[in-house]
Amino acid sequence: MFHDEPTIESLSMMGLAISSVGNHEFDEGKDELLRMQNGGCHPTDKCQGPHPFTGAKFRYLAASTFDKAAGKTVFPPYEIKTFDGIPVAFIGLTLKNTPNLVSPSGVAGLEFRDEAATVNALVPELKAKGVEAIVVLIHEGGFPTGDYNDCPGISGPIVDIVKKFDRAVDLVISGHTHQAYVCEIDGRLVTSGDKYGTLVTAIDLQLDPATKDVISAKADNTIVRLNTPKDPEQSALLEAYDRLAAPIANRAAGAVTETLSRTPNESGESVLGDIVADAQLAATSAEANGGAVIAFTNPGGVRTDIVRREDGAVTYADIFASQPFRNQLVTMTLTGQQLKDMLEQQWTDPKRPRILQVSKGFSFTWDASKPDGSRIVTEKMALDGKTIDLAASYRVTVNNYLADGGDGFTVFTHGTAQRFGIYDVDALYAFFQANNPVSPAAGHRILRIN
Repeated sequence: MFHDEPTIESLSMMGLAISSVGNHEFDEGKDELLRMQNGGCHPTDKCQGPHPFTGAKFRYLAASTFDKAAGKTVFPPYEIKTFDGIPVAFIGLTLKNTPNLVSPSGVAGLEFRDEAATVNALVPELKAKGVEAIVVLIHEGGFPTGDYNDCPGISGPIVDIVKKFDRAVDLVISGHTHQAYVCEIDGRLVTSGDKYGTLVTAIDLQLDPATKDVISAKADNTIVRLNTPKDPEQSALLEAYDRLAAPIANRAAGAVTETLSRTPNESGESVLGDIVADAQLAATSAEANGGAVIAFTNPGGVRTDIVRREDGAVTYADIFASQPFRNQLVTMTLTGQQLKDMLEQQWTDPKRPRILQVSKGFSFTWDASKPDGSRIVTEKMALDGKTIDLAASYRVTVNNYLADGGDGFTVFTHGTAQRFGIYDVDALYAFFQANNPVSPAAGHRILRIN
């Protein structure tokens, strides 16, 4: 309803000073992100909040994100703050892979440059300004093996990026992978504060007045306890928005017989993923709505479980929490061969496979022992018990994020006879109303061998 305005106001209120941009900042495109910084009403939905939206009181940084037409960064690349007369530079940047994580329309006209190369090119400029202490805020991360406050081993993109940084970089604050760690990589402190506000990372840097450089760095990930007193200003802000949202949020959607989990099994299939795909198929199967026979949804778009309460009741707010991106459904025609090629793209990023959730009637088998491009068992792709004909055409529904090639599923961009439908959250809401109460589907649509 409010296009992230409450989030920006809350972050501003809690004293956030600087933020690097991440991939989701571009979900609604560059112009909307600039509105988040500068304020003003939404161009389509206008002003709906309890007060005028004045924009972020903190500063977005985007050192590696360039507006191609303007030839410059969308936001400043860095900010310099002074501590007891010693300047410290904070460079902010997002991950180079952003175009593969965001709908192409959201990053149209933008270029996302290499993270390390961007930082290293700024070092001489900062040194010329008398800066020796450099902190990098980067929306990219890694995967640790230890507990939330240590780091016996870490893998993932952040490792190679930090190793490529100029030695002038003293500290790296990372994110994106939703992990918690305090690491030393290539002799530098690298931290990450988990997800959903569960941790606060307290970082202490000691600066040398003579050299103006960092001489020690340490960090502590502190768990946010649930008994922490509520902040009166934040509570007032939330209540003001809740009052406006309540009539929609509290609408009855239906009920569940048990919790619908988004956690995938070893094949990559989840209970809630099945139901979301079924809802999207139901919304587009009628000829007038697209004539779909299969629906796919990306696992990253299913954001939280639908938890069974004591009375089983489910509200629109519960539905929206599980499908919060408000993506429009798109029905298109693909050949059987394109379906096979598309399913192979689930391993485009081998470190983070994205197993699509599929609607009832469709099934596929994948072989974990096979190399990239050969994991899908062709003769085990089936619709209503019949093997998919590679030469035949099928009407397929996905959300517009996937239709634009999001998550690396570029095959969808070649779909023909596109027909746009309702929003994903509305499809799930309608499914609950039509199938009340909702129970877990039979499953076994995705089979993994070897």
